[in-house]
Amino acid sequence: MTPDRGYRVTSTEGTSVLAVSHRVELGVGTVVEEPCVLGKLPREPSGPQAVTRIGSQGVIRPFTTVYADVEIGDRFQTGQGVSIREDNRIGDDVSVGTNTVLEYGNRIGNRVRIHTGCFLELVTVEDDAWIGPNVVFTDDPHPPCPRYRDCRGGPIVRARARVGANSTILPGVTIGAGALVGAGSVVTADVPDDTVVAGNPARVLCAVSELSCAPGYFDKPYEWTAPKSAEGEST
Repeated sequence: MTPDRGYRVTSTEGTSVLAVSHRVELGVGTVVEEPCVLGKLPREPSGPQAVTRIGSQGVIRPFTTVYADVEIGDRFQTGQGVSIREDNRIGDDVSVGTNTVLEYGNRIGNRVRIHTGCFLELVTVEDDAWIGPNVVFTDDPHPPCPRYRDCRGGPIVRARARVGANSTILPGVTIGAGALVGAGSVVTADVPDDTVVAGNPARVLCAVSELSCAPGYFDKPYEWTAPKSAEGEST
């Protein structure tokens, strides 16, 4: 059967899912809620089709499409209608929200949360980062430039950074480890580690350590992410 018509592949747990390639591997316990398409060929394949791998104990919700040449770790979850293009590499314990689009070339670490309606292309997101709803990452400073892939490239989100809802991150920007980007920001320059920025363009407001927890549930926001001492206290 021709690739664009598709056929069904069965996971190790007996899940039947519409696929367009025999080179699809599903890990033990991963649930695929139909209809989904796995292993879809890109419009202009550059060579022999690569394997699409999705690890164990995941949940792929309806109307999700995962292209060929994608590798995803264990315990992956999507919302409905997620699109994951070719050449994406995704770690363990990652969640991608409804209607999010991962265009080609992203590198996503472990324990990353990407909320609903986000757009990423050529983005690196390190471990434990958090991306709020409707965040857009851009990769072309002068669209549509034919050399954009050779230019600044996509942004980098360092470990434990958090990006608030409806923010826009411009090409080549690095958001530092543990930083916090306020909702609705337009980030045009690198954000230092452990720093709070907000606005259009985003400007430094304070250090994350200067924030307070208004209800008083914690001494400081994000203290739950701090390393623990031998006695179990945050250091």
